[in-house]
Parts: sequence; structure tokens; C-alpha cells
Amino acid sequence: MPSAAERTRTLVHSTCSSALLITGLEGARPEQLEPRLRNVGPEGDLFLLFPADSPVVRAATHAQDDELSAVLEITDVAPVSVPHRIRGRAWITGWLTRVPGLAPPGSMTLRLEVNEAYVDDLWGASAVEPEAFAAALPDPLVRDETELLQHLHAHHGEQVRSLCGLVDRRGPDGPGEQRMKSVTPLALDRFGLRVRFQDTAGHCFDARFEFPEPVTGLGPLRRAMRRLFEAATD
Repeated sequence: MPSAAERTRTLVHSTCSSALLITGLEGARPEQLEPRLRNVGPEGDLFLLFPADSPVVRAATHAQDDELSAVLEITDVAPVSVPHRIRGRAWITGWLTRVPGLAPPGSMTLRLEVNEAYVDDLWGASAVEPEAFAAALPDPLVRDETELLQHLHAHHGEQVRSLCGLVDRRGPDGPGEQRMKSVTPLALDRFGLRVRFQDTAGHCFDARFEFPEPVTGLGPLRRAMRRLFEAATD
């Protein structure tokens, strides 16, 4: 299971939408609060790229030497259509300053010095210390997860649906393929695949299918997925 710090770092490095929340900017349009890029520095600080004329940059400029507190909110939405599509959120709180000279023309880089973080996702809810956040690494599949899930959903639906058989083997109250309205791949990481089942009555539940060992890239992932589908059809 990935730690809370790893899950938070993974969300930062993902393509999930985000918004930088600052007191006094509640009237700004959502697109004005979303950074163009997000990166994490070696000390664990967040570096966020914004248009130079954005209200976020103006707020940081006016604060000058004063500490300007801000919260980066990241919302993780499943890249495939499923009931209850939001998979999780993370909040990273800290102090915001400008970093001149580290952005292309017309842009400004802002640094968020992390004070605390909190993640609430499919694994559960947990606080994250700044030191743990700085030391954590994102999941190696983070850049490919969206495309992989969409590919599984569009081209391997029958194989994904066969996973009903593995859940059935866990007990007499398994889903039963004939009773399932939809079986959708929901999340993928180096440890395994999470699938959302919806029965004909509209009830939903998730099942987690762990890989024998954590995968390190696409090659090991393909082998792990092949073994998983073979186990489902044995």
C-alpha cells in the first residue's frame, strides 16, 4: 500500500486539476487559480507556474516580505466514466512567494513552502508531514495511468469483467458476472488494480487486485496484468 505522502506526491505529479486558494481571491474565476505546471523541488517545496497577470501572482507580489498563506487543492477525477467519479482530494498548505527568473516570458513561478498536507482518497484520509512529503516519490505509473485505464476500459472490457470470478472466489456473496451492470477499471498503481462494480440494482463497491510484486514500469505492468486476467479465467 502506498503511504499517504506517496499518494499526495503522486497527485501533485498527475494531470489532476488543481486550484491555489488564497484568502481574498474567492471571487476569481476557477481557471485563474489553476497553475499551468506543478513541480516539486529537492527540498519538498512546490513550484507553480501562473500567467504573470493572474490574480494569484498579484496577491503574491503585493504581499512582498509578508507571509502569504495559500492552499493548493488537487481534485482527482477518474479518467473513465464510473458512478461517484471523484477518487480523492489533497490539500497542501504553506507560504507563497514569487521566484523571479524561473519562468518563460509572460509567466511567473511561485513557490509554496509546504507547512502541512492532507489527503483523502480511495485508501483513506491522512495527514502528511512536510518531511515525509519531501522524501516521498510519486508512483511510477502516474504519467501513464489515465491512458492505461482508458485503454483497459475501451479495449479490454471483457477481460476486466472476468475479474468478477476472482471476487466470487472470496466468498459466497461475490458479485456474480450476470448480476453486474458495469465493471470498470477505476485506479492503477504499482501495487495493483482497483475496479468498481455496479450491480443491476445500482449498488456499487470496489475490489482491489494486488500484483504479486510492485511493478516498476510498463513492461512489468503488462506481465502483471496478463497474469491477473489469466487467474480470472482459470
